[in-house]
Amino acid sequence: MTGIYRVITHVLAVLFVPVAWVVARGRARHVACQWALAARYPAENLAGLTPGTYAAFTAARTEALWRHGILLGLTSGHRDAATQADLFHAEVQRAGSHELALHLTLPPAQSQHVQGVALDVRPYEGAQWLEVHGGRFGLYAGVRQRMVALRVPPERPPATAAAPRLRRDPRRQLILRVHCGPRRAPRLRGETGQAVTNHRVGR
Repeated sequence: MTGIYRVITHVLAVLFVPVAWVVARGRARHVACQWALAARYPAENLAGLTPGTYAAFTAARTEALWRHGILLGLTSGHRDAATQADLFHAEVQRAGSHELALHLTLPPAQSQHVQGVALDVRPYEGAQWLEVHGGRFGLYAGVRQRMVALRVPPERPPATAAAPRLRRDPRRQLILRVHCGPRRAPRLRGETGQAVTNHRVGR
């Protein structure tokens, strides 16, 4: 089924190119890609992301689609502080303690989602593509378990930085923690998302 969606989305992007050329001459393929992916993932919302985060993500997903036929969809991006507080409180209740909750989500003051520099993306194949190609867009990752989360602070990463290997979760979900800046060692705690299947996210 994933392959069918990939084919349909790519066909849509091709069909959108002539119209995109009229409204955005010189950027037609980029714009057509965003339109096609918006049709594939109608619930995604890129509003509230910082300009750098938005540019990095849309440029990466454009290349992924046109060059490799890979889809990159957004599950969760910017969140307001109240939403993040509710997510953290719910995780505290689920995990049983504040300390354990920090492994999967963060309070608003610490969350990069609230800052507009973090994204939870899907699907697994997109995460694999980012592992290989994300560095060209300033997207660097550490690994967790269920879905994909991009971190894009403003600093430019060194050209030689490399993203770590991804591990497949038994449910085909994982966390790809990505940041833009000097390569950092994986931490025991970090913002992550909940299962893609129910669109519950954290951190």
